Amino acid sequence: MSEKFRTIWTTSDGFVEVIDQRQLPHNLVTVKLLTYKDAEIAIKNMTVRGAPLIGATAAYGIYLATREMAEKQLEANFLNQAFEDLRNSRPTAVNLFWALDKMKKALESTADLVKTAWEEAGKIVDEDIETCRMIGVHGLPIIEEISKRKNGAVVNILTHCNAGMLGCIEWGTITSPIYQAQEQGIKVHVWVDETRPRNQGSNLTAYELTRHGIDHTLVVDNTGGHLMQHGLVDMVIVGTDRTTRNGDVANKIGTYLKALAAKDNEIPFYVALPSTTLDMTIRDGLKEIPIEERDQNEVKYIQGKRSDGQIDSVLICPETTKASNYGFDVTPARLVTALITERGVCDANEVGIVSLFPEYK
Repeated sequence: MSEKFRTIWTTSDGFVEVIDQRQLPHNLVTVKLLTYKDAEIAIKNMTVRGAPLIGATAAYGIYLATREMAEKQLEANFLNQAFEDLRNSRPTAVNLFWALDKMKKALESTADLVKTAWEEAGKIVDEDIETCRMIGVHGLPIIEEISKRKNGAVVNILTHCNAGMLGCIEWGTITSPIYQAQEQGIKVHVWVDETRPRNQGSNLTAYELTRHGIDHTLVVDNTGGHLMQHGLVDMVIVGTDRTTRNGDVANKIGTYLKALAAKDNEIPFYVALPSTTLDMTIRDGLKEIPIEERDQNEVKYIQGKRSDGQIDSVLICPETTKASNYGFDVTPARLVTALITERGVCDANEVGIVSLFPEYK
């Protein structure tokens, strides 16, 4: 595995820096966050994306708010506003709310807000790294078993969107088992969905698989079913932004279609998730998970690198055409083979989840 790098880190002067994922894969650019508003904007405009990373950025946003409040001697209402603004920055990813609730609880019992916020945000980052590593530990045997069944031939894995280290801090969720399989010498190949309209697959998943030396092939979003029909996919693994008590999974738009194709072709469909993406307060994902609707221009325009090396955005439809841009869809639990978590693999239902996480009973 190539040298690891993180998606969010602190600077020597006590601020926060992140990778601007909008610039990938063509330019590796970082952005320094100086205020909680910077963190809010980074989440909203998808400078950072991916449920765990959104949560970590929000946590450090609260730290930046406490720092600004102390330096400018602002009233406590400023911090309350920071919590509210960050909570409203994205509606679907439950990690955002989990991280903010954890920060709020830590700050309720301390007089030194800045120090406590700094330490708690750091803990959230460290916990995510270990959580994702353990997802890989528990997901690795699944890949090992397929490899064994194929007598060491290449294991073909299809994924959708990006739930790799770029959506987390270091290991990623779907990529952690893949990276650990590579370290064990198992031959793996990844079919990478482009994942329109933001192209997180082609821009981000392909970027980090290239960086890690993982063999992969980019395909358009509608190719997955064809690949499965022709025996070219051994397993599907995706991430999730929110999973219900009953095992319904909200992930990037298009995930549901992959699950349907996998079911029809008897191909296992796994969801890799940290427990922080579990929302045990809801049961029916179709009715209760809020689905983010984003700007139509993300659909109408596409960004790429021109022949002269410049990054540009171009219109791909008539200017007056209206576009709908749902960010996520919900895959019913009946289509999910199993959930891969930091504590093990379980069925996608309440019994399975509670067997690993009895505290949610």
